[in-house]
Amino acid sequence: MQDLAPSNSRASNTAAKHAMRLDKNGWLEPASEITLKPSPNFNLRPNAEDISLLVIHNISLPPGQFGTPYVCDLFLNELDLGADPWFECLKGLKVSTHFLIDRMGHTTQFVSCDARAWHAGVSTFEGREQCNDFSIGIELEGTDTEPYTESQYRVLNQLTICLRSRYPLRSVKGHCDIAPGRKTDPGPSFDWARYQFK
Repeated sequence: MQDLAPSNSRASNTAAKHAMRLDKNGWLEPASEITLKPSPNFNLRPNAEDISLLVIHNISLPPGQFGTPYVCDLFLNELDLGADPWFECLKGLKVSTHFLIDRMGHTTQFVSCDARAWHAGVSTFEGREQCNDFSIGIELEGTDTEPYTESQYRVLNQLTICLRSRYPLRSVKGHCDIAPGRKTDPGPSFDWARYQFK
């Protein structure tokens, strides 16, 4: 079985600002703008060679509030349900994503790209169900209606270049595209023209 734990290798901060790099186990090499927080919410992909879809999401906890620790806490199963009345609806929820890009452009990785994160839920793309099996999930701290930041677009583009250098990604979709009627993110506030997937 492949080791899905992050390595201890460290890229220089200068190099990391210009090019993100994945280690041999599918983790970004740590740098000043990158944090690794391994989530317990993952499992193995049915086919580790089949990683062809990138899914863009948004999240904020509580909804519409930015800069809180609660999104990370949710993905780590450490969310204090008593911290906000809205959190009661998240009781028992076990989810994760591969990456979170906050409003300042800081990136946190929760699951190795080689592993199956639990971000898409019930989903379909090109006739295939269970998009978690063959996708990488990226969460942007935000809402459907509030513009994303320049830093988020910059880092999202850098991360996409990094991922495409390793995996055979053919398509990028919003969560709304693979779970229509159930999900709306990243919403109309996401400017697809500013996102370079070539």
